[in-house]
Amino acid sequence: MQPRVFAILTALLLGVLGLGSVAVTDWSPATATAATTPATAESAGPAPGVAPAAASATPTGDPAVWTRSTLRNKLMAEMDATDPGVALADLDRITKEKPYTVRFCHPIAHELGHASVKRFNADFQKVISFPHETCAAGYLHGAVEEMLNASTQPEVDLLKLCAPQNTGPCIHGVGHGTMFVAKQDVPKARELCSKFPSDQNKIRCSEGLFMQLFGPDEEDEKAKANLPADKLAQDPLYPCKDQPGLFQSACFFYAPTFYLSSHDYPNHPEVYADALKWCLNGKASGGATDCSRGVGSRTMKYNLDREDWAAQQCATAADGWQRKACAEGLVSYYTVNYTDDGAAGRLCAKITDKEMQGYCRSASGLSSSLD
Repeated sequence: MQPRVFAILTALLLGVLGLGSVAVTDWSPATATAATTPATAESAGPAPGVAPAAASATPTGDPAVWTRSTLRNKLMAEMDATDPGVALADLDRITKEKPYTVRFCHPIAHELGHASVKRFNADFQKVISFPHETCAAGYLHGAVEEMLNASTQPEVDLLKLCAPQNTGPCIHGVGHGTMFVAKQDVPKARELCSKFPSDQNKIRCSEGLFMQLFGPDEEDEKAKANLPADKLAQDPLYPCKDQPGLFQSACFFYAPTFYLSSHDYPNHPEVYADALKWCLNGKASGGATDCSRGVGSRTMKYNLDREDWAAQQCATAADGWQRKACAEGLVSYYTVNYTDDGAAGRLCAKITDKEMQGYCRSASGLSSSLD
């Protein structure tokens, strides 16, 4: 065959094959898959300020990375379809499998408590008949809040809700509820907490009161922290030094919650060390130690899957007394979240700094009532 003829025939054959491939190829847009589509995540990834680049759905249909909204929506739907016990059990499972979810599990548990009171027509005994220890008893706190908020005589009912056991978590929940009743007015809420006859229960109530002030869980403008900018400019730890002696400790302990949230802690991990320096503003009023404990507690809460890293933040404090106080806060929250007898020992074993490990061991007997 002549070379020229061969070349012409080859070109014609390639052309026919090319048209055929065009005809059989599916040119419709490909459906995006979880492996190629980046997931959008709220500031709740496994490390402070760093959301995973991609998240594919698990075989169960759950997202690979939970956000507050996706976890809240799942659990509320579960509770509607079944009962609070099922939702709380699932919440407990997820927080153990994905420790970073502890950052927002408490407010979600609060919402479950609110919804449960409405569902069971304020039958409080029915509401709390479900196991509710998960996420530092947030479900119980939310239930008590809702009961008090709907009460026509909150000053009377607050003494009845937790009776006769009057457990610490329940009365802590009453403290949250006083702030709803008082519309975030601290003196009015404090007056309600003062209805309890014992100092111990007044203090427990104050813990919920100030936790609600500095870190309101509900995404409700009426529940936002009532902390005037001009007052904070004059006193960074406002209003703690103005509180009666019995109420000061809880105020200083929870004040760092507001500091951390207002300094965008998810995206600025250096703010934990800064918060310890900020706590020194309370030295003159005697609140620096409680404030430093509060920093340790929040650092552990927001980094429960990074125990040694949390301890390293405490180690940045210039003075030993503050490093010790911060370590006490680490243990305080860890043993609230993990309630078994060996929790504190596990935490201390994960801390590599020998000084901080020693402080952790000495703090293992702290009260577990502060969440």
